[in-house]
Amino acid sequence: MTTDTTEKIIELIKREVMPAIGCTEPVAVALAVAKATELLGCVPEKISLSLSSNIIKNAMGVGIPGTGMIGLPIAVALGAIIGKSEYGLEVLRDVDEEALELCRQYIAEGKIKITNHSNPPSNLHIEVNVEGEGHNSFAVISGTHTNFVYLAADGKVLLDRPVSCCTNDCDSDVQLTEAMVYDFAMNTPLDKISFILDAGWMNRDAARLALREDYGHGLGKVIRVQGLKYFGDTPIRHILSMTSAACDARMGGAAVPVMSNSGSGNQGITATLPVVCFAEDMKSTDEELTRALALSSLTSIYIKQSLGRLSALCGCVVASTGASAGLVHLMGGGYKEVCAAIKNMVANLTGMICDGAKPACAMKITSGVSTALMSAMLAMNGKCVTAQEGIVDDDVDKTIRNLTMIGREAMELTDRLVLDIMVHK
Repeated sequence: MTTDTTEKIIELIKREVMPAIGCTEPVAVALAVAKATELLGCVPEKISLSLSSNIIKNAMGVGIPGTGMIGLPIAVALGAIIGKSEYGLEVLRDVDEEALELCRQYIAEGKIKITNHSNPPSNLHIEVNVEGEGHNSFAVISGTHTNFVYLAADGKVLLDRPVSCCTNDCDSDVQLTEAMVYDFAMNTPLDKISFILDAGWMNRDAARLALREDYGHGLGKVIRVQGLKYFGDTPIRHILSMTSAACDARMGGAAVPVMSNSGSGNQGITATLPVVCFAEDMKSTDEELTRALALSSLTSIYIKQSLGRLSALCGCVVASTGASAGLVHLMGGGYKEVCAAIKNMVANLTGMICDGAKPACAMKITSGVSTALMSAMLAMNGKCVTAQEGIVDDDVDKTIRNLTMIGREAMELTDRLVLDIMVHK
C-alpha cells in the first residue's frame, strides 16, 4: 500500500470516527437549526423544517441528552436556544436546566413546524427555515450529518453546492476492498493508527456510566447481574453487558459523548466495545487491540460506503460485522478467517430492520455482537458459509455488496412501511 493511500485512509477514519453527544439524527437537526439561528442573529420566532423520512424515523423515539425528553421538538428548540454549530455533533453540549425550561416554553408556544420532505435528494436530508425580527435564514444539511450544502440569509446565498446522491463517499476517498482494509490495519505503523484507541476508551466510559445509573431498558445492567448466573463470568457476558450498556446510555439521553462510526454512535459503540472487552479478557497487547480496532472500524466504514448513511437495514449489522473481523484478529486469525467471519455474519444478520433510534436498539446491538463472536469462532475453526448458501459469494467484497444492495434497494419499501407504522400508532 502506498504512503498516499495510507494517509487517505487515515483521513477517512478520522472523518468517520468522531465524538457525538446523543443520537446523531436529532443532533444533526439541532446542528442545522443552530447554524440557521446564527445566520439569523436572534432566537427565531418561527422554525420550519422539512426532513427526509429516515431522519424522522430515527428521531421519534430517542432520548435527547440532558433533557429527560424524547423526539425532534426538544432537539430543535435546543438548537435554537443554546446550540453552537462550531461544536458539530456535540452541538447540544451546553444544555442546562435554565435552557431546558426556555425550550419547554418555546415548544408550548407552537413555534416549530416539522414536515416530511416529499422527494429529498438523500436519505439524510434536513432543511431548516427560521424567521425572526423581520429577517429569515435557511440551512440545509444533506448526505452526511454535518455536511452543509446550502446557506442563505435574507435571500443572500452564502453557500450552494450540489447534493450527491451518494450519501457517504467523497470523490477523494479511497475506494476500499476488504483486502485493503486488512492490509491497512495490519501493516500501517502503529503510531499512525494509535488514535483509534480513543474510540474504545470513550465508548467504554459511556458503558461504565450506564452500569452505574439507569438509562433506557437497562439491558447492560441486567446482563451484568443476571448474566453471571446464565453466562458465567465469561467474555460473552462482558461483551454483551458493556456494549448494550453504552447503547442504554446513548439512547436513554445521557449527556455523555460516544465515538461514532459513519455518523452513528450506535455503530461506533458496536464496532469498538466487543473488541475492547475481548482484548481485556484475552490480555491482548496494545498493538493487538489497536490493529483489531482499526480492522473493525474500517471494515464498518467500508460497508457503509456502499450502503449509505441511513437505510432500512439496522446499522448494528454493519458494525457487528466489523467487530467480528476485529475479534478474529484477537483470536490469532488472518485474512482468510476475517473473510470467513464476514461471510458468516452476512449469512445470519442480513435483513434486520431499522425501526428508528430508541432504547430498544440495545437489544439489537446485543444480537449483533453475540453473532459477531459466534461468527469469529466458526471462522477460527475453519467453518465458513459457502457460496451455495443464500446471498453469500465466494468473493468477500461481492458478499458485502450483496448485503448492501439488499439494505439500500430491496428494503426501500420496508423502510416506508416501517415509518408508516411508526407514525400511525
